[in-house]
Amino acid sequence: MFTTALAQPEKTEQGDLPLDLFAAIETLKQELNAVILAHYYQEPDIQDIADFIGDSLQLAKAAAHTNADVIVFAGVHFMAETAKILNPDKMVLLPDLNAGCSLADSCPTEAFAAFKAAYPNHLVVSYINCSADIKAMSDIICTSSNAVKIVQQIPIDQPIIFAPDRNLGRYVMEKTGRDLVLWEGSCVVHETFSEKKIVQLKIAHPQAEVIAHPECETSVLRHANFIGSTAALLKYCEQSPSQEFIVATEPGIIHQMQKLASYKRFRPAPPLNNCACNECPFMRLNTLEKLYCVMKNRSPEITLPENIRMAALRPIQRMLEMSV
Repeated sequence: MFTTALAQPEKTEQGDLPLDLFAAIETLKQELNAVILAHYYQEPDIQDIADFIGDSLQLAKAAAHTNADVIVFAGVHFMAETAKILNPDKMVLLPDLNAGCSLADSCPTEAFAAFKAAYPNHLVVSYINCSADIKAMSDIICTSSNAVKIVQQIPIDQPIIFAPDRNLGRYVMEKTGRDLVLWEGSCVVHETFSEKKIVQLKIAHPQAEVIAHPECETSVLRHANFIGSTAALLKYCEQSPSQEFIVATEPGIIHQMQKLASYKRFRPAPPLNNCACNECPFMRLNTLEKLYCVMKNRSPEITLPENIRMAALRPIQRMLEMSV
């Protein structure tokens, strides 16, 4: 489980914030020799100030190759943990320590250890959306970008546990023809989309293509014209001749879609209820103000026990090797 450094030098209160946060963050970035990594699901201001924006695989690769002394991770804590696993000698900061992940939380360490023990001859392939402890119990890590490719490289006679996302696991099973033992975890955001409302939206906008993340439920994926990771969805909508899209993933990515293809129309897939449930509540805990404060205070910092870090590093390295 992640921990934080307790020291909070030069604690900055909300009233002490500079008028120009963008300029202040740029100044701090130079002073700290810091790099800002941001996921596509972050708010637009954070995306615009980030040095690198990407999905989980792209961010893992960026973290593995950065020359910065400080990594400011605008995402959720499993992403910041991954950056620390890959960079033990660098300071890794997370703007809001409460920016967790419902999918990672759905796979508790002790319960998964017992689950794994029940399948002693199985190779464990874990989606990167999991804690450092779960990574440490895994043989290979994957992302939604490379899950199919990685499973296809594993010998056909090797039984596999796939954790923690059951929806991505089912998608991988369909694409590879492999029989995987699935941990029953899920993402609250990707399970909130309403099949009925998507069908209604398709009827109202018959020219629109439905594009979906494989974490969505099967009932949603069957309506999709294209299924892929956040990076793949972004590339598809840029290259597709279609002018209109219904986007079944966290709507933060629409900011990048509009920047790449401003002349196209992007409609967020509606949730089951009349709420903002299709927005990740954890991702949205990070704000530009908190980004400034974490750099000013150099806290909260992500730290990991070295034995967990080393055990988690090996399956991540295997993923990077198998993703070339």
